[in-house]
Amino acid sequence: MEGLMSFQANSVHAVSRRQSSVLVPTFSRKISNTRVSVKPIGMVRNSKLFNSVVASVQPIEASAVTPFDNTLPSKEVLDVWNNANAVCFDVDSTVCIDEGIDEFAEFCGAGKAVAEWTARAMNGSVPFEEALAARLSLINPSLSQLQDFLKRPPRLSPGIDLLVKKLKDNNKDVYLVSGGFRQMINPVASILGIPLENIFANQILFGSNGEYAGFDKNEPTSRRGGKASAVQQIRKAHGYKSLVMIGDGATDLEARMPGGADLFICYGGIQLRESVAAKADWLVFNFKDLINSLV
Repeated sequence: MEGLMSFQANSVHAVSRRQSSVLVPTFSRKISNTRVSVKPIGMVRNSKLFNSVVASVQPIEASAVTPFDNTLPSKEVLDVWNNANAVCFDVDSTVCIDEGIDEFAEFCGAGKAVAEWTARAMNGSVPFEEALAARLSLINPSLSQLQDFLKRPPRLSPGIDLLVKKLKDNNKDVYLVSGGFRQMINPVASILGIPLENIFANQILFGSNGEYAGFDKNEPTSRRGGKASAVQQIRKAHGYKSLVMIGDGATDLEARMPGGADLFICYGGIQLRESVAAKADWLVFNFKDLINSLV
């Protein structure tokens, strides 16, 4: 993974989010203690096939008001989603309910300070590598603390197991691309049946006496633009014609770029980061929407 290019992602959308055939009622939902709202989408040209597909991916929570116009996928988005060769998932607050580093920090007694850094990193207000180093320094974990923490089973997001199974049944390769740590992600991959070689994540380092010794800076996900670099590497190595990135944070959005992900789907079922959600090609709050849209 050394020598991967690091660069800034632009915010140009790979596909249009404009709707083309459905009238959607206004709906409301309370997310992360924030009340938000969505405008109805107007009726335009009719397409029986598109209408039938869209009907199956109506937002599950029919009562959610968000200010976003991307909760209903366009035909172009559905085409990319169904034809993708591979799907890359963020882990924390996407595949798993928890932010792994925040939970580990809480376990080690540094929860509040680390959570503040995580929020800043996920909103894109500080460079990821700076936030990663700061959080690990605050935790200062020992190997024995990590081993004790890993005795707790991971908490998976509702429906993720069914979504991963459906993707694999549809001959799509699945990857976990995370700014979290391999030690915590390996058990998640095992539960979901994802090969360990399909994990791109960070590695906590320990000294000979089990003391904290930093993290592996050669991992692409340890620095700004790292997820984009990892996704580019995945796509190039396997010759995928189309690839989708699913996540909740700014680093996931970065992966949508030429040579990287063609489509970014924002999962807001755990954390809704409005600055990220607004730029997504498709915003979902329930993995059932993604499952139902696969044909």
